[in-house]
Amino acid sequence: MVGAVKTLAGDATVLVREEGPAAFITLNRPDKRNALSLDLIEELLGTLRRVSARAGVRAIVLEGAGPAFSAGHDLSEMIDRDVAFFQRLFDACTELMECIHRLPQPVIAKVGGVATAAGCQLVAACDLAVAAEGAQFATPGVKIGLFCSTPMVPVSRAIGRKRALEMLLTGRPVDAATALEWGLVNRVVPEDALDGEVAELVEAIARSSPLTVGIGKEAFYSQIELDEHRAYDLTKAVMTMNARADDAQEGMCAFLEKRPPEWRGT
Repeated sequence: MVGAVKTLAGDATVLVREEGPAAFITLNRPDKRNALSLDLIEELLGTLRRVSARAGVRAIVLEGAGPAFSAGHDLSEMIDRDVAFFQRLFDACTELMECIHRLPQPVIAKVGGVATAAGCQLVAACDLAVAAEGAQFATPGVKIGLFCSTPMVPVSRAIGRKRALEMLLTGRPVDAATALEWGLVNRVVPEDALDGEVAELVEAIARSSPLTVGIGKEAFYSQIELDEHRAYDLTKAVMTMNARADDAQEGMCAFLEKRPPEWRGT
């Protein structure tokens, strides 16, 4: 299934296709290095929500058309704008990043090229990320007088303070191998192996109960910023509820009976 979300100008800037249990969402502004204009951010946000609601979608993959994943915000629309525009732009961008964490399906960034500024933010905000060996990542706003303040929120949480500050204060790019070492991405593979590596992750996710995956993802982000005691208070309540779900009972019985589980999603 292939679909498109169109701008008012009629250009398909967000493309959607389904392959097995995965929905692929493609940023389709290759001539602009998939820059995140306000229109594109709002379209992507709506597309994520619609795709997430589709039956059978077990994972969502974000990718960019052309040589770049995303070059970040579209600077051409940020000249001589008023405060209201910038507030709307950064509100929408924040809503997009937070939406990724709230969707029940894991969201995987498939990075075949450059991801800079808000594009790097998007990678860091995704639950998982797979990069080609030639990919690069940067938060270069400091070089043009606009510090990458919102990108540093997920980037610093993914890679830690010192490494994030190095990226933010110098604006220098890091290669895929460094991004892997620092924890910005999960896997790095040759470009011709990127599709297969993403497919393997999707298949691994799809083998588990969608209900359980959604419960686990929500609990992960709810507990990650809590102190240890409050994190345990939260997660023991989640596990108590999860243990009574039909899929949990089915999974435990299937394990004990040495048979494949039959998930109901309840």
